[in-house]
Amino acid sequence: MAVAVGRVLQLGSRWGAAAPGAQTLRLICTTTARQRKNVGASGPEKYTEAFIKNQIEEFNLGKRHLANMMGEDPETFTQEDIDVKLREVSWLKLSLCSSNAITIAVAAQYISRALRKAIAYLFPSGLFDKKARPMMKHPTEIFPEQRKIQWGEDGRPFHFLFYTGKQSYYSLMHETYEKLLNAQKYQDQLIAQDLPPQKKKKENICDILNRNLAGSRWLTKIELEEMLLEKLSDNDYSRFILLLEKLMTLPCGDIEEKYVQKFSKEVPVQLQKVVIEPLKYDERGVAFSTGEGGRKTARATAVVYDNGSGKITVNGIDILHYFPVLQDREQLLFPFQFLDRVGKHDMVCTVSGGGRSAQAGAIRLASAKALRSFVTEKEVEFMRQAGLLTPDPRVKERKKPGQEGARRKFTWKKR
Repeated sequence: MAVAVGRVLQLGSRWGAAAPGAQTLRLICTTTARQRKNVGASGPEKYTEAFIKNQIEEFNLGKRHLANMMGEDPETFTQEDIDVKLREVSWLKLSLCSSNAITIAVAAQYISRALRKAIAYLFPSGLFDKKARPMMKHPTEIFPEQRKIQWGEDGRPFHFLFYTGKQSYYSLMHETYEKLLNAQKYQDQLIAQDLPPQKKKKENICDILNRNLAGSRWLTKIELEEMLLEKLSDNDYSRFILLLEKLMTLPCGDIEEKYVQKFSKEVPVQLQKVVIEPLKYDERGVAFSTGEGGRKTARATAVVYDNGSGKITVNGIDILHYFPVLQDREQLLFPFQFLDRVGKHDMVCTVSGGGRSAQAGAIRLASAKALRSFVTEKEVEFMRQAGLLTPDPRVKERKKPGQEGARRKFTWKKR
């Protein structure tokens, strides 16, 4: 098309003196090009409220006509009704084109993909093409949601943050920071009245996770952009999430929990695949539970007793003598620290294979599995999310032939 227009312009300039209509032709072509350029520079199309309202009216009218044509109730007519009707029509067409309609109707249930392609080729009516079927979608699902007009008839913007370019985002930040100040003010009032702030008692990690909306997640950047109808940078999103987390870490942050819940979504809890064994009792009547774990080539079995003093023995040796390295002892005791049960249980461990670090990891997994019988289901879920119930599959990678090590290569020498 562009080549043809160029030829016309060249002919017009060459025959300008002889052809009086050449100037008019050149003007028409130039005007069309300018119009196309202006349309491209105008940006995305804006859908006004009147346009969306008109589209909804046309959608409801077309839905009612289509329902009457198919003999369905317009009030309860859905896309599933359309698919069912088209399926019935397609099978009816197959049966009418055959001398034995009953045989075709029965065989249609077991029809193969190749036969479907053959039928689609013999009857190119579009019944088997999903794109050719009528689709019923509400206009609000087709046309993206947009912000309303932000200025009045005099041209003045309604919001004082309009010229920031992200008025919804900065307005949300102002509102969240105001909630933070309210929580701090409420905390100061309690301190002034010599009243302890809420939840000033000692909390373990499970309580903090529960208070911070455990079992849920913050809205993603894309979800927050859809809520605000504005484009956000990664820095903007991270600042907002940090502000929410700071609000929830305050001792009196629970007074704004309903506000914070608007920016979080619940995460479905993973189903328990392993049945937790109930507590057992020994001849003394002390409750205990057993767990097994592994790490590399080390295998461990841990027996955790209730109402203990925190004594831990490994292969009949005290933990301080068996694990002289502090890091190994911290790893072994982490499940008890996570559940705030240090010094409340006794544990007897049997471990074999591997080194000291691998044995500590195996005992950690075994003790965590044994502790499941002493805690609630919610705390078990917290343990799973923290990775205490997940085996560590990492092992040392083998040396490769022709190499110095697992990954390291020999030094290359030219001669």
